[in-house]
Amino acid sequence: MRPGVALRLALAGNRTDTARVVLTALSAALASLAGLAALTVLAIPTPPGGRGSNNSEQYTNALLREPGLRGGTAVALLLLAVPVLALAGQCVRLGAPARDRRLAAFRLAGATPGQVTGLVAVEAGLASLLGTLVGLGTYLVGRVLLHRPDARGLLPLPTDVLPSPPVIAAVVLGLPVLAGLVGVVLLRRVTATPLGVVRRTRRERAPRPWAGLLIVAGPATFGLLAPINRWYADRAQDPPALLEPALMAGGALAALVGVVVGTGWLSYTAGRLLHRWGRGAAVLLAARRLTADPWAGSRTLAALLAAVIVGAGAAGLRASMIADMAANRATGQGLAGSDDFYLNTMDLVDRAAQLAVALAAGGLVVALVEGIVARRRTYAALVASGVPRSVIGRSVGWQALAPAVPAIVVALAGGLLLIWGVAGRPRTYGAHSFQVCTGDAVRCADPSALRTVWVPEVVVTPELPWAQLAWVGAGALVAVLVTVGVGLLFLRMSTAVEELRTG
Repeated sequence: MRPGVALRLALAGNRTDTARVVLTALSAALASLAGLAALTVLAIPTPPGGRGSNNSEQYTNALLREPGLRGGTAVALLLLAVPVLALAGQCVRLGAPARDRRLAAFRLAGATPGQVTGLVAVEAGLASLLGTLVGLGTYLVGRVLLHRPDARGLLPLPTDVLPSPPVIAAVVLGLPVLAGLVGVVLLRRVTATPLGVVRRTRRERAPRPWAGLLIVAGPATFGLLAPINRWYADRAQDPPALLEPALMAGGALAALVGVVVGTGWLSYTAGRLLHRWGRGAAVLLAARRLTADPWAGSRTLAALLAAVIVGAGAAGLRASMIADMAANRATGQGLAGSDDFYLNTMDLVDRAAQLAVALAAGGLVVALVEGIVARRRTYAALVASGVPRSVIGRSVGWQALAPAVPAIVVALAGGLLLIWGVAGRPRTYGAHSFQVCTGDAVRCADPSALRTVWVPEVVVTPELPWAQLAWVGAGALVAVLVTVGVGLLFLRMSTAVEELRTG
């Protein structure tokens, strides 16, 4: 198949296919912007130590000036790409039934299975390439527009540096390649034949609660950091440089995978409970759907739960910082520097978590609308048989909220426990004394003018951040409710009786 033909066939389709291409491109643009911003922070050069420090003094923000803080800033920016990539994964699934019929038509026209799979990869890759090019253009234009030094010549953003061309090319071209591979993976169980599309599925047992072991393993891994550091300190040795980052990354990944996979078990259990104790057609419809496809909750809520874990962890870290600052004011020990600096830094983390929730809500909207459109013939048949649309609407709400509420609670607990295993422990600031002068500067040379001040031992135990956890959970729940409301707007057009005549 010639490249021009493959390009023309990949761009063919109806309005749903156009929406999928636009949403995929938008997701790729946002992901590329997050990646380029993180790489720009890492590209800031570090001076060799002028004026007694190696800070980059041309910036007003300490997160950019101090080399030790840039890594965390870059990681926070990269975390924003996680819900965006999840949104892209949801967009690839949009309009799957219509795409399957189009693939079957290609097979009927003589295309081979490999060529059909290649068309899907080209479609996803081209949409992502369009998005990354738009993201690159936005990044370059924004870099010029935001380059505004103040009266002292200091910059609020790193608009004076640029990642190397190979790094930029890796972001702009790597995301489309990744999108193409994702499209191929999603079709691994689909065979397009001239007579239609066959989905190879294996019979799966009901989900098991073994994912809870991963949720426990995440905080347990974080809890190993303090004993390991003490073990090396007792032997006057430094731990391996990659040990602590590996434990933290492994623990966070275990907790995230555990929460996401465990949502399947929560969905199945919620469906069984609703089927056993629920009353009314809407509840029973939702219960049957949850037990028939319990993994739908894991797929649709993955990005939202990741954002909730980050928000809960930030709440725990903020509580720990506030406790340390209180001890610092009482004893003169603990965190150094301005309290406002650390709290403002945590404000940035909170804003990043809120943005991640908003992006994850976009993925939820796409997933819910795609599910309604994919089952439009079923819903139309229910309406034709006499089921009110309000009943179907309530069943969609039950189906979304029943797994989401317990999953959000578990994600809040998992994110808090990740940080609480390290930052939530009581810390003891030892008793100490210091001398103060009771006279003027001349008399301070006389030992009799010095007075010893004794500071008793202080034990600091961070308080559980109930209020902030409630706000994070409420924000995630509001995102789910808004998603359900938007999805119901598509319900009326998808339950028209005319849908029974469509393929």
